[in-house]
Amino acid sequence: MDTGITLNPQRRAAMIESGAWTDKLITDYLDQAIASTPDREAIVGYQVTSDTRGALTYRELNDRVTRMATGLAAMGIDKGDLVACQLPNWWQTTALHLACIRIGAILNPLMPIFRERELRFMLKHGEAKLLVIPKIFRGFDYEAMIDGIRGELPNLETLLVIEGEGERSFEQRLMETPWEEKQDTKALFAERQLSADDAVQILYTSGTTGEPKGVVHTSNTLLSNVRAFSDRLHLTSNDKILMASPVAHQTGFTYGILVPIYLGTTSILQDIWDAEYVCNVIAAEKPAFTMAATPFLADLVKTAPKHEGELDSLRIFVSAGAPIPSAVVEQAGKVLNAKIVSAWGMTENGAVTTTCPEDPDERASQSDGKALTYTEVKVTDFQGNELPAGEEGSLLVRGSSLFVGYLKRPELYGVDEGGWFNTGDLARVDKDGYIRITGRTKDVVIRGGENIPVVEVENLLYKFPGIADVALVGCPDERLGERLCAYVTLDENATDLTLDELKSYLTKQQLSKSYLPEYLEVIEAMPRTASGKIQKFKLREQAKEVRLEPAKRA
Repeated sequence: MDTGITLNPQRRAAMIESGAWTDKLITDYLDQAIASTPDREAIVGYQVTSDTRGALTYRELNDRVTRMATGLAAMGIDKGDLVACQLPNWWQTTALHLACIRIGAILNPLMPIFRERELRFMLKHGEAKLLVIPKIFRGFDYEAMIDGIRGELPNLETLLVIEGEGERSFEQRLMETPWEEKQDTKALFAERQLSADDAVQILYTSGTTGEPKGVVHTSNTLLSNVRAFSDRLHLTSNDKILMASPVAHQTGFTYGILVPIYLGTTSILQDIWDAEYVCNVIAAEKPAFTMAATPFLADLVKTAPKHEGELDSLRIFVSAGAPIPSAVVEQAGKVLNAKIVSAWGMTENGAVTTTCPEDPDERASQSDGKALTYTEVKVTDFQGNELPAGEEGSLLVRGSSLFVGYLKRPELYGVDEGGWFNTGDLARVDKDGYIRITGRTKDVVIRGGENIPVVEVENLLYKFPGIADVALVGCPDERLGERLCAYVTLDENATDLTLDELKSYLTKQQLSKSYLPEYLEVIEAMPRTASGKIQKFKLREQAKEVRLEPAKRA
């Protein structure tokens, strides 16, 4: 597949000279772990619904990766092809990524919450040649969903279903056949050897255009972030990593899949967030580190008092996706042994800033951290002039972990001649280099750390009979950060509209449940500028007064 991306040679030269890029692949670190600690557990997986634990050593993981890689090649996956997976936090995502690296393919993780509308676009745009899904997860039939849209996916040649049947069975088709005995694996892997500047991951992110964009990362961009992040938090091979954030999201993928292999330690994966369950997992497995959206931290803090002394192994909890309430940090200091670290990042970069373990506790609620090694941030006015400390402006980022482009859309790669990428966020930076995100110039609402593509949902609502104008904004929520509010005006033929009607309509449009509005207000007229543009800042101010029922557990 042609990604439409060309790496800037000046950027590569600068990154190599600085030591930021080391031209290693994640499989190089896998090989190191196999050589040094083959019998150490590489992955421990907890499936909450069935209350089961599974584990793979590094030796066992590598055996499965080798079989999967040779099997994928035998099924027609060529170098540069896209392999997609829509999986929970199961070992298969880790193994698929490693297998793709072995044969030069690209992995495209897809969030389990995505439904037909998102998948139609992403699988077609990415030209996914093979897709791996669960048969059933959380009561939803993924196989039936894909069957319903497969006729619209001309590039999708193979569908593998975990716990499926017949030719589609992931287990029968891929894992129970000794593919590695049917060909020379060393020769195959040598022939398919990747450069560290080749694309290895594509994640779709929603932006102001309303159409998802495929963020392309290489081994150099991802692993430079892994190194800097691990160093900042003083993580070592003795520190087990717990990940209950989705591994189809950059947080879960980078820090739940890549960091443990880089360190040669154990990744503990939990497939459904449940605070009580995760406390039991921590007590049993003794992880030192985890990272999750702010609501997860709030849940853990509330549950921890029932597990006194059982959670003391947890040394670092990195919270990102929304500001951390000071009350949560204060309470965490009383009930957890862990240091609370705040972070800010995006799919295009991974984590960009974090506070430091050495910082005072209160800094986690007052700041989003300072830039990691090999990364820089600055705040500018709208003309591009850098602003002094304390003034609010546009947040720009440059450095080693910045992605290399958007799939097939080079015109959207907003990096200037100096290598600076405009994040679309507003921020202040203090005299010590610590930033504070103050708002967003891009039109996205973040609910529980997950971006809601506002423009896409608005475009759907404009088609609803009776709606004249619609504007979606976020209202503050203590647990989820934001929840989606819909402000609408009705045309002269409509008399009323209910939230349930709105939700029912969007559900029929096959929109993810996470993107549905949770509040509706019918207003007489939209606040507008002189040129007619809707003044969303006024609606955001209005939404601050909205009081919703407590959010259900994510």
